[in-house]
Amino acid sequence: MLARQRQERILTEVRRHGGARVSDLVDLLGVSDMTVRRDIETLARQELVLRVHGGATAVDERSSDEPGFAAKSVLALAEKSAIAEAAARLILPGASVALSAGTTTYAVAQQLVDVADLTVVTNSPPVADLLHERPAPGRTVVLTGGTRTPSNALVGPVAVRALADLHVDTLVLGVHGIDERFGVTTPNLVEAETNQALVASARRVVVVADHSKWNVVGLAGITSLDRIDVLVTDSGLPAKTRRTLAGLVGELVVAEVML
Repeated sequence: MLARQRQERILTEVRRHGGARVSDLVDLLGVSDMTVRRDIETLARQELVLRVHGGATAVDERSSDEPGFAAKSVLALAEKSAIAEAAARLILPGASVALSAGTTTYAVAQQLVDVADLTVVTNSPPVADLLHERPAPGRTVVLTGGTRTPSNALVGPVAVRALADLHVDTLVLGVHGIDERFGVTTPNLVEAETNQALVASARRVVVVADHSKWNVVGLAGITSLDRIDVLVTDSGLPAKTRRTLAGLVGELVVAEVML
């Protein structure tokens, strides 16, 4: 098991139970005491867990907390990969597509690097850099500009103005949380406004969100579930939740995760 996979498993255990003991994690992962302690230290530096004597406890997340791009990039790697592959199949050569900022949309961009004749609009510097470094025939990349957030999104009035007169075929939108009552949300008020502009620019809205985003509510709303044309999630989502979401969004796509 790779270090990132171990750390993701540790984080899952801590969030599920509110904490985890080193001794229990050693048995669960089949690695040494020192390896578990190093993994906990890595997660603690990223402010994903609190390191305590004998183990780790969960961080008390608030609706305004906004994890950074680097911290989120180590989470749910298998899920993001499966979701990205499924979402990329929705984008055809010659289309115009907007990609919001986020680690899941970055994974989608990785799947689109060889698709020809795309016009890509994004407020994500990492996505723009990736597509610039991996050119494809006929591809145009438009970076919105704006003020950078901790999650490496360009937001604010400059970004909103850049999006105001654009009309794309498809938006691929990453979110902080998704909830039956509150729809899709983000911890950042200004990012919410920019994401709302992205939604307004798109004929079709595709939300990409792994199963851990369900029942998570950020400070600011982006859009309601009935505005989502396609929701792409992973097979970790419980069957009951799938049935609920299938009746609330236009189409539910569940990507099978191979572990």
